[in-house]
Amino acid sequence: MTDTTQSRGRVEIDDVVIRFKGKQGTVTALERTSHVLEPGTFTSLIGPSGCGKSTLMNAIAGFVTPAEGALRLDGKPITGPSPEVGVIFQQYALFPWFTALNNVRFGLKQFGLSKREEIDRARAALDEVGLAAHADKYPQQLSGGMKQRVAIARTFAVEPKVLLMDEPFGALDAQTRLVMHDLLLGIWRKHKATVLFVTHDVDEALLLSDHVQVMSQAPGRLIRHYHLTQERPRALSRSGNELLEIRDEILGLLHPKTMLADTL
Repeated sequence: MTDTTQSRGRVEIDDVVIRFKGKQGTVTALERTSHVLEPGTFTSLIGPSGCGKSTLMNAIAGFVTPAEGALRLDGKPITGPSPEVGVIFQQYALFPWFTALNNVRFGLKQFGLSKREEIDRARAALDEVGLAAHADKYPQQLSGGMKQRVAIARTFAVEPKVLLMDEPFGALDAQTRLVMHDLLLGIWRKHKATVLFVTHDVDEALLLSDHVQVMSQAPGRLIRHYHLTQERPRALSRSGNELLEIRDEILGLLHPKTMLADTL
């Protein structure tokens, strides 16, 4: 059922500019940006608040239309939301009146499956995130980490080519975040979706990603790319660790004075 090849999920960002109309006139949220997310890769997008990280993600999701340029998935224009592109937000977006099982089933309604097929796929997805025993619980009966597991299960149940994650673990405590990192990487390795992960946490980006893209302050643009080849699981605590050097570089780039100098 799951395509484990890496020939699907190539995202092309081609000279994209995003503008919004505001009270003070037109505002550029994203300056001209080009990049390619290669199939099956895990890319983190990091930058200061308001720099356009979520705006770029929403454009790839089909929620925002660029003023200029084009976005393509496997060569086809992205013109609106699609089941081929899954999105996970920080606030879970679960229906409180549905059980965990039925929250996952909801995402499968668009495929015309039988009730039995929906239930089987939803249960398999919940089992994959370690929640098989909690299928009949409602969101208010679940912890924050468990709610996010349901959201991940709901998204992967439809087998998207691309997974967009907007600070999905930002509301979780440090210990739960580490558990969620391991869970996410395990599911990602199995499904091989192309992941774009928006975060403010430099350490999180370095622990998870194949690639880290750093954005400038608003109006946003990509200013630095890091290709990480270290084997996972990774650690940032060992002295002499190359990741620590990259971490210091990124923190330096994110410093307001550095950001200002970069835009001049």
